[in-house]
Amino acid sequence: MNTLPLIHRDISWLSFNYRVLQEAKDPAVPLLERLKFLAIYSSNLDEFFRIRVAGIRKLKKVGKKTKAQLDFDPSTLLKEIHKIVNHQQEEFAATFEQQIVPELRKHHIFLLRRLDLNERQKEFVENYFHNNLLPFVMPVLLVKRRIRPFLANANLYLAVHLRQKKKPLSDSEYALVKIPSDQLPRFIKLPSTGDRQDVIMLDDIVRNSISWLFPGYEIQDTYSIKLTRDAELYIDDEYSGDLVQKIKSSLQKRQVGPASRFVYDREMPGHLLDYLQDTFDLGKNDILPEGRYHNNFDFFKFPDFGMSHLKYKPLPPLPHTHLHNAEDPFEIIRGKDQMLHFPYHSYQSVVNFFEKAAEDPNVTHIKVIQYRVARHSKILEALMHAVQRGKQVSAFVEIKARFDEAANLEWGERLERAGVRVHYSFPGVKVHSKLALVRRVENGKPQLYTYLGTGNFHEETAKIYTDLGLFTADPRLTVEVSNVFSFLENIKPPKEEFEHLLVGKFNLRPALYRLIDHEIEAAKRKKPSGMTLKINSLEDKAIIAKLYEASKAGVKIKLIVRGICCLVPGLKGVSENIEIISIVDRFLEHARIFVFHNGGKERIFLSSADWMERNLSYRIETTFPVYDPDLKQEIMDLLDLQLNDNVKARIIDRYDQNEYRRVSTDIPVRTQLETYFYYKRMVDAAQEAGQIAGTPV
Repeated sequence: MNTLPLIHRDISWLSFNYRVLQEAKDPAVPLLERLKFLAIYSSNLDEFFRIRVAGIRKLKKVGKKTKAQLDFDPSTLLKEIHKIVNHQQEEFAATFEQQIVPELRKHHIFLLRRLDLNERQKEFVENYFHNNLLPFVMPVLLVKRRIRPFLANANLYLAVHLRQKKKPLSDSEYALVKIPSDQLPRFIKLPSTGDRQDVIMLDDIVRNSISWLFPGYEIQDTYSIKLTRDAELYIDDEYSGDLVQKIKSSLQKRQVGPASRFVYDREMPGHLLDYLQDTFDLGKNDILPEGRYHNNFDFFKFPDFGMSHLKYKPLPPLPHTHLHNAEDPFEIIRGKDQMLHFPYHSYQSVVNFFEKAAEDPNVTHIKVIQYRVARHSKILEALMHAVQRGKQVSAFVEIKARFDEAANLEWGERLERAGVRVHYSFPGVKVHSKLALVRRVENGKPQLYTYLGTGNFHEETAKIYTDLGLFTADPRLTVEVSNVFSFLENIKPPKEEFEHLLVGKFNLRPALYRLIDHEIEAAKRKKPSGMTLKINSLEDKAIIAKLYEASKAGVKIKLIVRGICCLVPGLKGVSENIEIISIVDRFLEHARIFVFHNGGKERIFLSSADWMERNLSYRIETTFPVYDPDLKQEIMDLLDLQLNDNVKARIIDRYDQNEYRRVSTDIPVRTQLETYFYYKRMVDAAQEAGQIAGTPV
């Protein structure tokens, strides 16, 4: 396996994040959206260092025997990561300073520093400091080997270089001042005249008044710093004991974990950097230079000054042609499978399904898996209402959903108090399936309805993540979904094997092998073959080896991979039949779609699972077939749009250059816009025929 041509997953992830940065660099992207892409890039990178880099750093400390089992050298990998990140950070700074800031000025938006302020603004800034900031700033004078303050995770600080006024020739002294961006807005609007819109960062307000915090000292200069900490929950033994309590305890440690990245203003002089390294016991692998400002994910909150023309034109979610405001969604689903595509379709159809189930006197049971949910979830509110209506309601709550652990624990407790039967994560397994099941009595007999999705039950992310959801009453699927829930509730494998669903830890991996093998055998017999696979991440070595085998046999493979892609395409004799593109645009591509040619009778699956070892082998994932011929055709139409994208698609190749895919045509194909109008035409036709009521939600 080690001889497989592979790109390391972390290097590939950095390549994906660069595609996000490309959106910020693209002058065709509306200006304020470019700022958001800078924020996304920055937020992604923070999480990468808190999780991935922190884990690699730990591998440096393992014994030689353990290291020998790795297929990479942790020290070499860290150096490569730092090299790539440093280069990207330089591009980030150049994009912001040389492209975006000048463009903002063209639209009369001026991001000012303290030396740019007029007298009126200086007075405003001084008053803001004393009236708003002062309670939150805590200056700390650093004393070597005596005073070593704790740097809170991802908080902003100014490192201050100063000298005593009475002793101008005295040695340099150093201090820290926290920038309270966790308490106050990062961007503060300034008094402006005419059509100007002046704004200043909180950092520079602190800089402007910092001498007030150090009477008797001359401020030489200030430089921003930030420390991010290891966010992994290192549970001693997740295979025994009370997992809920262990996670609760571990969450308290997350904010005080070891350093994973210390970033500093690249203009900082060496003597100050050396002092900080010594004070906080930082090694050379801990530190990374950045620009003047950190925590650039705060660009999410940059004021828009009411300039909607500097944002993407809204694409209002469309009503589903059959389910929108349906009085009886069960009748519609019983008659024909229904598929929704978010964020193009309104998520209200999903919310409506749960609300109708809660009210319907014929509904007896509702079951759902909670992985990530909205802060104010109408779906979970509907579940609690259903209990009040006398229904049996159960929810499986995955409490190992990274960074949502606390929220899920809180929701689990709320559901329990409301009378919902809650099942929590069990040791050694993560549940990533997106399933719901409703039992309804019809004509004296039980009828099952199920929802199977590629994305979470989350009203907010459904506005920005592209996901597919299937409603069906097909017993081939509903019975097997019921078996998945039975397993989660009893932690006992189902007595009957899954025939239609491909379920992680049961039959998912061997079923995928069989599907690929079927295409290989067809190619060897000179029969039509092929695969089109849309996934977020491709990392699993065994499945990559299988795809290489298929390519060698002559199977044409088209991959659409948003994020990590460890497979190397275009290698002669290995992968020359594999083409890969990646689409990064205004929405986050999240749906997983697997299409196998199957002799012209395509087998089409939707899935919660990416092709990573953890998803295929260690998680409860659900991959489900699409049987309805109309929906199959719809999926093929959608994939054709993606494969023909010549605006936002990047080519993934062995050179890792993220070049835009350009096709010699005068017609631009931008997948996400074309997908929206694909559904808009459906809605318009349905409204014209009087088949749909209401307006988009």
